[in-house]
Amino acid sequence: MAAPIVHIFDIGDYESQIRRGAEQLRSGGVVTLPTETVYGAAGLVNNETARRRLGELRGPEGAGKPFTLHLARRDDARKYLGELNEFDERLLRKLWPGPVGLVFDVPPQRRREVASSLEIAESEIYEGDTITLRCPDHVVATDVLSAVDGSVVMTVAGSSAGGAGWSAEAMAQELDGQVDLIFDAGPSRYLKPSTILKVGKEKYEIVRQGVYDERIIQRLLRTTILFVCSGNTCRSPMAEAITRRVLAERLHVPEPELESRKGISVLSAGSYALPGAKATPQAVEALKDLGSDLSHHRSRPLTVELIHQADVIFTMGRSHAAAVQALVPSASEKVATLDPAGDIDDPIGGDAALYRDLAGQLQALIEKRLQEKVLP
Repeated sequence: MAAPIVHIFDIGDYESQIRRGAEQLRSGGVVTLPTETVYGAAGLVNNETARRRLGELRGPEGAGKPFTLHLARRDDARKYLGELNEFDERLLRKLWPGPVGLVFDVPPQRRREVASSLEIAESEIYEGDTITLRCPDHVVATDVLSAVDGSVVMTVAGSSAGGAGWSAEAMAQELDGQVDLIFDAGPSRYLKPSTILKVGKEKYEIVRQGVYDERIIQRLLRTTILFVCSGNTCRSPMAEAITRRVLAERLHVPEPELESRKGISVLSAGSYALPGAKATPQAVEALKDLGSDLSHHRSRPLTVELIHQADVIFTMGRSHAAAVQALVPSASEKVATLDPAGDIDDPIGGDAALYRDLAGQLQALIEKRLQEKVLP
């Protein structure tokens, strides 16, 4: 008998359906969940029946291989790993949630403790001394996993698992009798599998290239500082240029090599900006006196991608902070007004003296904020 299909975004009782899926998992059922890459059949790893059914879905090629745990929150990784170093923490913070599986080495004692707490064999989730974890970037998967509050593993849900031409009805027919519930959230965002990284000591290795390639991974792992104002022609580009110079001086590298040698990227954007506008002439002149060059700056609008990319976001005023959080509510923890005391006034239309005063104000604030939030 085909599993019931929940068209999750077309119903009026979203929360009750999420609870329905979580209860199905808690009772040992298998539920098909959408992720940003493919649809996955999910079950609790410490339920023997669910493990057996997931194993049957994987087929002979998956026999003997551990399952991949899927997490609702990045911090849930700590349940399964030993002590995390700074590099590990950075990978979690920068790549999750997202289409990346991370393979970690786990000390023997920790593996034994986790397996014992779940009452399973280590081999169900650990392969030798490693474990693969995934934190999907899909609201339905996240909400169901959060509601379960257990150790959920997933495997690809059939051959038509969310790609081109996918339909929930076709999936239900293919998985006839193998799953108990299907959440339909439409086709998957990406048409590629997740990228898998093996995490080493202060380094990583791509063991399967998927949605993200090496170039994208490197970009995501940078330390990115983002400044936001309104039009991105005065305040935020001035702050961007000043910050590059200050960091280059403190880290003893040429300004053009900040990114390649130190992995630090400094950007700016405008909450109401049009792309491609030059910095105002007064801003260019004011920064020339400080040894910074704004002549090549071109404005860019604030985007969701820029917000996700940034480690810390300094805004010129409270309205800009609100604009960031309106686009990405979860970014609130990394947003701060550059001046804690209040908004920095827009100098547009002002004379050269006003811009020089603004440049001095920005430099003083930036030096203090970098020490607080970026530099050791």
